[in-house]
Amino acid sequence: MNEDNLLIEGRNAVIEAFRSGRTIDKLYIQDGCRDGPIQTILREAKKQDTIVTFASKERLEQLSLTRNHQGVVAQASAYGYVQVEDILARARDKGEPPFILLLDGIEDPHNLGAIIRTANLAGAHGVIIPKRRAVGLTATVVRTSAGALNYTPVAKVTNLKTTMEQLKKEGLWFVCGDMGGQEMYSLDLTGPIGLVVGSEGEGVSKLVKETCDMTAAIPMKGDIDSLNASVAAGVLAYEIVRQRMR
Repeated sequence: MNEDNLLIEGRNAVIEAFRSGRTIDKLYIQDGCRDGPIQTILREAKKQDTIVTFASKERLEQLSLTRNHQGVVAQASAYGYVQVEDILARARDKGEPPFILLLDGIEDPHNLGAIIRTANLAGAHGVIIPKRRAVGLTATVVRTSAGALNYTPVAKVTNLKTTMEQLKKEGLWFVCGDMGGQEMYSLDLTGPIGLVVGSEGEGVSKLVKETCDMTAAIPMKGDIDSLNASVAAGVLAYEIVRQRMR
């Protein structure tokens, strides 16, 4: 196992990791491997709804640190995830309207860790990330969060759009950060709210953006047109904080 990337290699090691309840974010299996132990691993992965990628031997060699992967490499989470309902329950327990950050396509672990830290300081009740096209709770994320993961729960969901539609039934409104939106100071960001932040390169995906109720733009006076994702999340989160304190 690699301390930073938390890679688990070898068939028995991966099977034991699943059976011990360890959260596996991604599973890589070598093309053509379909024997008994691999089938056992696939059954365990299905139970946990783990993302499975079939890859070439060369790809697994690139991922492997031990060169003894036996056709399977698993990327384990360094921290446990919660359910979305746990985040809502946290808001109820505090007697506060829910405030949740939803991250669409954040792949840099330093950005994710910094956003989780900001979420905690801004009083958000939790963070939601997607299973695909996004970084999970790696050791780098844990370190970058500077302890915030001990207090700010993170849920991992299959589909952000579906999750948002379910949360709307709980009374949440959604605002996403986008340069083409209304200036954030002109929006009412009070009440139960979900703040959606996209990646630096792609921004918020089309379907997720269409599910949002509002689009907020951060005023910019410089010569470049975008902020680092974690900085943008911080600016928008603290406008929500400002409005909630009025």
